[in-house]
Amino acid sequence: MFVLVNLKTYPCEPVAVAEAVRDVDESTDARLAVAPQAAHLERVAETGVETWAQHVDPVEHGSNTGHTLAESVADAGAVGTLINHSEQRLKLADIDGSVRAAERAGLETVVCANNPEQIGAAAALGPDAVAVEPPELIGTGTPVSQADPDIVEGAVSAAEAVDDDVSVLCGAGISTGEDVVSADDLGAEGVLLASGVAKADDPRAALEDLVDPL
Repeated sequence: MFVLVNLKTYPCEPVAVAEAVRDVDESTDARLAVAPQAAHLERVAETGVETWAQHVDPVEHGSNTGHTLAESVADAGAVGTLINHSEQRLKLADIDGSVRAAERAGLETVVCANNPEQIGAAAALGPDAVAVEPPELIGTGTPVSQADPDIVEGAVSAAEAVDDDVSVLCGAGISTGEDVVSADDLGAEGVLLASGVAKADDPRAALEDLVDPL
């Protein structure tokens, strides 16, 4: 089970959270990783935790002021990147461009989408994984696996119909070990979460609760 913790722009200490993710990763069979802000990538990667970017743009080296270059993300120590998070939406052509840019830089990719139909379109672009995240549930503490399990099962079926090599992650409202087990039972191979860890008083304890049932 893959557990990817997105720190967004929450007012947390990224290195401390990264160290917690790293330490819990060493004590479980689950695969844990963290996605800090771009400015913190190098500091986080230096902890030894698996580090992901929150976004890369569909650009190459050149005149692209303000954009996030995939090669720079990789140079900072990231091994993967989120693409098309609900808080950083892209047009389909730009999602494709970002996936290609990530591939060029040797980055693993997770493309986010709102529903099974969008998951199918995202899977057709050939990412390593897709993540289904209904925007209305993000940050609510109510997991999609509980609020509407059909969305997760539909996402798994949609991805398999296009490319069964594309893994499916479940996001939005994930905060407990029970949520992770439910996602697994519905066919997801991982979870994408943020506030349940990034805003926790004790990130390590929150992570241990997440992976304990696995």
